[in-house]
Amino acid sequence: MPVGIIGHYRCGEHNMGEHHPENGKRLTAISDQLIRSGLDYVVRQFDSKPIDKSLLALAHTQEHIDFVFDNAPNEGEENFTVGEDSVMNEKTLTSIMYSAGAAVDAVDLVMEGTLGAAFCATRPPGHHAEHDKGMGFCFFNNVAVAAAYAKQKYGLKRVAIVDFDVHHGNGTEDIITNHFNATPEDDKGYLFCSSYQYPLYPFEIQESDTPPIINTPLAATTKGEQFREKLTAHWLPALHKFKPELILISAGFDAHIEDEMSHVSLTEADYRWITDELKIIAEEYGKGRIVSVLEGGYAPSALGRSVVAHVNGLIGN
Repeated sequence: MPVGIIGHYRCGEHNMGEHHPENGKRLTAISDQLIRSGLDYVVRQFDSKPIDKSLLALAHTQEHIDFVFDNAPNEGEENFTVGEDSVMNEKTLTSIMYSAGAAVDAVDLVMEGTLGAAFCATRPPGHHAEHDKGMGFCFFNNVAVAAAYAKQKYGLKRVAIVDFDVHHGNGTEDIITNHFNATPEDDKGYLFCSSYQYPLYPFEIQESDTPPIINTPLAATTKGEQFREKLTAHWLPALHKFKPELILISAGFDAHIEDEMSHVSLTEADYRWITDELKIIAEEYGKGRIVSVLEGGYAPSALGRSVVAHVNGLIGN
């Protein structure tokens, strides 16, 4: 089954200000490295569609959705702050719609058998967005919306979300805990595994090995060997026990040794390793179905190289 890259040039137009690390150059760096590696000839590439606004309610309150839409700046208006370091310019809402739309499109392409796996090269990211607020560069939680969409449209019973961004996916945990589990039939339908440097933003995180939340903190001194040991001990047994029919990945690459956003020292080889491990689990329980969505990663060259390693893992090269 082919692997796809899904994105849209409009995702590059969101701008939170000069010198802000979460900027459109991130997508350019990924594209450049995919071309340099030759993967652009190997993968199938798709333009995303804007998400149907009603689908955002799968993971967010209507009040939060209306707040973002009602305050999105029009052309010539000043930027608007949605949450902690989540700033909208006049083009942000369009970027948001294409970014969230890519995750939903990826679910369709994978579930309908067009692709075996997909990577969404999109921004703004989403994993810090909670059910009722945006924060940490994020407005809506792309992965959480896609997970709920997969269950709703395709009747999946077990959907896993794994997050190896260097920051904890607090928004995803919040949505699973406070939004998805509001109905009894969803109580055992999700598993969330997150590794993250601790202490680091968003700081107040509880370590957990109790499903549906597997929180695996990493010391600032963590290198690849310790990262692999931690995930082998905490993530992999939980995922095998859960038997996911679909794996969604919050793919943040800001734990790379070259990324100044953190002190964890991973390399492309570590991202390839966890991709390989997730692919094994996906093939055993979910027909190989994986949807990966870009989160962090702010050192352009390291980000591009890490995505190449990740995509090669999804392909099995």
